Amino acid sequence: MNITTQAVQIGLEWDTRTGAVTVPIYQTATFRHPGLGQSTGYDYSRSGNPTRQALEDGIARLDGAARGFAYSSGMAAITNILMLFKSGDHLIVTEDLYGGTCRLFDKIFNQYGLSFSYVDTSDNAAVTAALLPSTRAVFVETLTNPLLKFADLRTISAFCSDNNLLLIADNTFLTPYLLQPLDMGVDIAVYSATKYLAGHNDTVAGLVTVKDPELAEKVYFHQNSVGAVLGPQDSWLTIRGIKTLGIRMDRQQENAGKIAQWLVDHPRISKVYYPGLADHPDHARMKQDSRGFGAMIAFEVDKHELVEQILLKTNLISFAESLGGVESLITFPEVQTHADIPQELRNRLGINNVLLRLSVGIEDCDDLIEDLRQALEK
Repeated sequence: MNITTQAVQIGLEWDTRTGAVTVPIYQTATFRHPGLGQSTGYDYSRSGNPTRQALEDGIARLDGAARGFAYSSGMAAITNILMLFKSGDHLIVTEDLYGGTCRLFDKIFNQYGLSFSYVDTSDNAAVTAALLPSTRAVFVETLTNPLLKFADLRTISAFCSDNNLLLIADNTFLTPYLLQPLDMGVDIAVYSATKYLAGHNDTVAGLVTVKDPELAEKVYFHQNSVGAVLGPQDSWLTIRGIKTLGIRMDRQQENAGKIAQWLVDHPRISKVYYPGLADHPDHARMKQDSRGFGAMIAFEVDKHELVEQILLKTNLISFAESLGGVESLITFPEVQTHADIPQELRNRLGINNVLLRLSVGIEDCDDLIEDLRQALEK
């Protein structure tokens, strides 16, 4: 079955009594037992809630996973996954990743004895060179934030298999609609469902999918024990968003391709990062492995003074953090989303004072280009 159809069908099977085509919001903390030692399958909503389970089952089907898990945010999802490791363990990590993830690794989990090496995970040799005797996993962003590098998952997966490592992939930018990491050897996929999956900038959520049933049981143990679960209302909103994932992403990446080319041709733009451009270093690999190039663009302007001008002069494109919603958003990574990455690393990566990140929405593309054009004028 096509993934677009699977997405639309999430939750349809849940209310067999009334035949409701939308899964109900089970706004309850606890469930009545039918008898002593008996359960309906639900006891307490931290451990399981029917609305949340509809979402978890749905994302598992989209990713081809044994199980799915829903959390109160993308960061809560990553936090729960890191609880699979113990003091002294080492992880190899994508170097240009979301600043909040870097903060979680270096400011929180470092104090509990985990260590992290940051490498260019689009460079297979760099990944191999970072291996230590204490390495237990590789954590990649399939399409990195904000520089949009694409990881060679199959090669990294083979490396992980040879060295008994877990491969964890943050697939937020691409979603299962464009890339299914578990089919490429990834053990655990992570999503900030706040972004493209929910898709409307109206809820915060995190999702995890796990390929192996035994590993999934360990993930569930931590989910239930820690309790950072997604509530039924936000689970319902996320299900509603996923139903239109395919048509939204088709429009968004169509817009992104046109805008990226327009930016390339603009005299005030010095560099454009978009994997759909033929000269992007990972264009050929991504064309082979993914069903599309996504709807995120990063670009550099020719002078720092132009950054604030663009952020304040755009009318349709909102100056705001986050990404992936139907509305177009623009942000300045150096001082916003990636401020927690050390300055030295930002400088080396190119997360500089002329770099902007654009999340392209579903608006009319000509209107978005006109908004950028007028914002670039003096």
